[in-house]
Amino acid sequence: MEHTPEPNAGAQAGAGAAPVRHLPGHIAAALAGAGGATDSAGQPWAGRSLAGDDAKIHNFEDDDGAADAGYLAAVADLSAGTGDEAAVVAALATARVFVPIVAQLAEEGDAAAGTHAEGLHSDKQADMALVTLKAPDGRTAMPVFTSAASLRAWHPEARPVAVYAARAALSAVAEGAELLVLDPGSELTFVVRRPAVWALAQQQTWTPSYADPDLAGVLGEGAVRFPAVRRVEIHPGGGVASATADGKRLPGGGAGPELRVVLYLEDGLDAGGVQSIVAGLNDAWARNEIFAERVDSIEVKLQRAAQ
Repeated sequence: MEHTPEPNAGAQAGAGAAPVRHLPGHIAAALAGAGGATDSAGQPWAGRSLAGDDAKIHNFEDDDGAADAGYLAAVADLSAGTGDEAAVVAALATARVFVPIVAQLAEEGDAAAGTHAEGLHSDKQADMALVTLKAPDGRTAMPVFTSAASLRAWHPEARPVAVYAARAALSAVAEGAELLVLDPGSELTFVVRRPAVWALAQQQTWTPSYADPDLAGVLGEGAVRFPAVRRVEIHPGGGVASATADGKRLPGGGAGPELRVVLYLEDGLDAGGVQSIVAGLNDAWARNEIFAERVDSIEVKLQRAAQ
């Protein structure tokens, strides 16, 4: 079974209501300085055009638009089986990336409020919009590109804004995007899931949930009040792997679920007993701050404990 935890479980809007989604305090504090009316480079959207000086690609000196060498090396190690997705995200943390923005028409209402003249409307205005996508599971994702060429191949009319990945991650959080999708439509599309996006936004090291000893402890502690659970193990989930355009599978960069929790249960439990244990554990885990912040989505596997 698969479960996508809320970013923060806890406060309830009312009896029977879904948990209110609040960002952790340190994420909210980082966003407070980012502003909602600015792009991922901190520049205001207002007054933008695609002509003249505003049309320049980026402000990074001597930047030829190529992908960051450290990121490419980390991806090569991942492909060779000598690296992991944590190393790819670590390399991305110091890389310059391109965030696509596109021109769109913003329609105004009537020319003047309170007028009764028919057919009078203000002019349409060109505005700049940050691009977001819908992931297959319905969540919002933000596309980010490691090179200007990969962005042009994806959307020739998009304007690339060069930023460091930490700033791109802050923009993703501000837009409500839980995923960063690197180089969609290219040879390798690498997905950075919500906990890693938050780590990038804070410029902190990201540890995958399936390799997190603190999280393993939290899951084990949650199972203490269920005597029928003899042991809890964590492993990479079925959604960790990604695939290149030619079909080669890589051990990282997938969209999730990234965490597999294996519950070893005592023998003799009926279906109702198993369902009660799983529901109780899900509730306990979802209310834990460490779990809520560090787990993007999980799959639970049940095993019979050895006698």
